[in-house]
This record gives sequence, structure tokens and C-alpha cells, in this order.
Amino acid sequence: MTRNCVIFDLDGTLADTSGDLIAAANACFDGMGNDVRLDPVADAAIAVRGARRMLTEGLTRSGRYDAALVEEWFPRFLDIYGDAIDVHTRMYDGAVAAVEALRVADYAVGICTNKPEALAQTLLQRLGVRDLFGSLIGADTGPTRKPDVAPYWAAVDVCGGRRTASLLVGDSDTDRNTALAAGVPCVLVTFSPDGQAVRALNPEAVIDHFDELQGAVGRLIGTP
Repeated sequence: MTRNCVIFDLDGTLADTSGDLIAAANACFDGMGNDVRLDPVADAAIAVRGARRMLTEGLTRSGRYDAALVEEWFPRFLDIYGDAIDVHTRMYDGAVAAVEALRVADYAVGICTNKPEALAQTLLQRLGVRDLFGSLIGADTGPTRKPDVAPYWAAVDVCGGRRTASLLVGDSDTDRNTALAAGVPCVLVTFSPDGQAVRALNPEAVIDHFDELQGAVGRLIGTP
């Protein structure tokens, strides 16, 4: 029997991963012999856009952008990041309690992220929260990634969710566009690097703290 379902993005939604992502990007720049640096605070919004975006930004700032260089260093970035994936990363305040409350209320919960699946698995295990989620669909789990709807539906299906009573909690235009493509509600968080700017995306709900999540979920897809 399927259940009402809440699917979460990971980076910038459940966890603040920007510090470790930027540290890995800067290590790549060191390896290139490039003295450019991304800032863990000022460039946090770039970090949650992924490795290629960070490498592109840094190389562009130094006047050395080369698409082939980005692709060459992308797998190296993944190795560097994977080796130090949880040095600075933390779950956002109230995230664990909010997920646990949804589970107690009998919602199905899962994750749909554009992080490679193996890295997402490792991170969640090290943070001690992997068992809270009935599904984890990453960027490379299937042939497409968000904002394509297929990964979202896979996350819903694997955790035993009901597609017609599901929603996506995220922090970016990628998450908003995924929800629009699926025809489901979207809840965006303001404690991510994009902050209050997510309101301009006109999601069905915006929350400033995870304490507000269950109320928003109940209004948008009902209770199990």
C-alpha cells in the first residue's frame, strides 16, 4: 500500500555541504597550479550547484577557463571530495527531527539528489541518517537527473510513496522545475545559500525552519 510521500533534495536542503564541496574545489585548483580560491561563505550558492559549476567558476575568475580542463578534473574532484566528505558538513537545524516526525506520522520519505549516488550514500551514512530514508536516487542512479521527472518518480516509487500525494522539498530552481514537471507541490527552504531569493520561484510553500515543514506538508498533500 502506497503512502503520502515527501521527497527531499540533499545539498542545501537537508545538509549544509558547501564547506566540504568548496574545499575539494580549492584542492583541485591547487593541483592545477592555479591560485584562485572559492570562499566557503561567499560562494556557498555556487557550491550547491555542483562540481562542474565550481570548477568553471574558479577557472573563469582566473582567466583560465577551459571546458576540457573542467571535464579532466571532474573525476578528480569526486575522489578528493569523497575522501573528506564530512569534515564541515552538517544537517540543518531541525532536519533530523522533521524527518523523524514525518515517519512517525506514516509519511513515506526519500531523497532525490543531483549528487552521485555513491557519494550521497557515503555522506548520509557518515552523518548517521541513511536509515531515515526509504529511497535515495542520485544523479547517476538512472540515465537522467533533476529537473527531469524520472529520478523524482523513482524516489517516490522506491520508498513506497503515492505519486498523486507527493511533494518535493528543495532549495533551488532545479527543485522547483522538477516539481513543476511532475505536477506536484514544492516546498523551498530559505536557510540554504540562496536564502529568501527562493520566494521568487513561487513555490507552493516556503519554510524558514524545519519546524514548519510538517504543517506545510499537511496543507499541501494531506495526512496519511
